[in-house]
Amino acid sequence: VQLVESGGGLVQPGGSLSLSCAASGFTFSSYSMSWYRQAPGKEREAVAVIDITGGRRNYADSVKGRFTISRDNTKNTVYLQMNSLKPEDTAAYYCNAGWGMPVYAYWGQGTQVTVSS
Repeated sequence: VQLVESGGGLVQPGGSLSLSCAASGFTFSSYSMSWYRQAPGKEREAVAVIDITGGRRNYADSVKGRFTISRDNTKNTVYLQMNSLKPEDTAAYYCNAGWGMPVYAYWGQGTQVTVSS
């Protein structure tokens, strides 16, 4: 299993970022996928989930209305569009297979999102 997250960076409050997670080593189209984040000193939390077809999605209350998860099964990639970013969104962001509970013990390197003026 390999999960490679990218797209993070430094952005001002109110700005946007688009994250990508390229997956390999498993049958991507057979799994729901989730985005997680972990801020310093805090536990990792799921922020967005999507089912195998993309027809069902769910979000943590803290990001609802601002983040959008999507997937492309032809590219084995899951995306997270983040708008109206807030300083409290600052964290390392990760993806994993599964609906809010990681299927794999393996985690990629993550991508750092920093929201600051």
